[in-house]
Amino acid sequence: MKKFLAILLASLMVLGLVGCSNSNGNESNDTLKAGFIFLHDENSTYDLNFINAAKEACEALGIEYVLKTNIPEGQECYDAAMELVDEGCNVIFADSFGHEDFMIQAAKENPDVQFCHATGTKAHTEGLDNYHNAFASIYEGRFLAGVAAGMKLQEMIDNGTITVDQAKIGYVGAFTYAEVISGYTSFFLGVRYIVPEATMEVTFTGSWYDETAEKEGANKLIQNGCVLISQHADSMGAPTACETAGVPNVSYNGSTQDVAPNTFIVSSRIDWAPYFTYAIECVRDGKAIDTDWTGTIATGSVKLTDVNANVAAAGTAEKLAEVQAMLEDGSLEVFDASTFTVGGQNLSSYMADVDTDAAYTPDTEVIENGAFHESKFRSAPYFDIQIDGITLLDTNFG
Repeated sequence: MKKFLAILLASLMVLGLVGCSNSNGNESNDTLKAGFIFLHDENSTYDLNFINAAKEACEALGIEYVLKTNIPEGQECYDAAMELVDEGCNVIFADSFGHEDFMIQAAKENPDVQFCHATGTKAHTEGLDNYHNAFASIYEGRFLAGVAAGMKLQEMIDNGTITVDQAKIGYVGAFTYAEVISGYTSFFLGVRYIVPEATMEVTFTGSWYDETAEKEGANKLIQNGCVLISQHADSMGAPTACETAGVPNVSYNGSTQDVAPNTFIVSSRIDWAPYFTYAIECVRDGKAIDTDWTGTIATGSVKLTDVNANVAAAGTAEKLAEVQAMLEDGSLEVFDASTFTVGGQNLSSYMADVDTDAAYTPDTEVIENGAFHESKFRSAPYFDIQIDGITLLDTNFG
């Protein structure tokens, strides 16, 4: 009887009447299930951006998914990952830098499940077949947002609201990580593309999401004479402070026009749907997922919101289209080393910490053909240079 059932089962499998996974990990949409781990919930602009992309990708692919929100950067991440494994997820994503070590631990213990981590740095050195990092060239989006800010700054100079000497902008950052440094520097270079005399002050909150600290940080910058504010922080704190003070604002991860209709100009963001779709399809088709995946403007992974015409300077949308075309065809480099100095000198060489170790040892030459090449040697940013023109108000958060 057992022999008969075995033969029957084998025959049904050949005929395609019984589904199975092959050794390459092929799955049908019916058996695919994706799990997502988010640092915060919909109240965070950062996590909301991820949540919307996860739903978009999974619903378009017609697969089941599980979302876990408010998962701290600690043991809770490992626990959440293991719960998703137990719930039958074939591929699991996490969205915050501090989740990485716990995702790696879960990946090592579950070699048949794929683990994908946004903003992490260790996939290329860990060498696991089932652990992957992903990011996008958001520095290009930040540069474009800076161009929009520069247009506004130039308008303020032209109409006499400020003088050139008063063209000081502010930036609310979370931590002193390379990701944040890369972001505020590319934004600043975008501003200087329009207003070369601009300077910037940066304050840090020590948290990815702290509405009070972000509001206080923005207010401090405004009190210091900053006439336009941007941010790499995830609450409505800075945009709200700007709206109250009547100071133009460039936000991140989505439009804040609803809370700041009179001050919001534009926002840049990473659209994670292309990566989620790519990784899930790889699992479905039994293909390897890139160890380090970097999305671009061309892949639809870097986007700007619509420009708020009620606040932005005239001609901003047209200028952004012009500059974006130059970024896409390679005629403009965000980190062109001729456009910034360090200690009064242009850089011709720079060793970056790409293969992260405990001592953050510089290990890779990243300036080629006169430009710093961000996200080329791994997906996560490694631009950690403090360039001239930017003043850090505090550096206690690393």
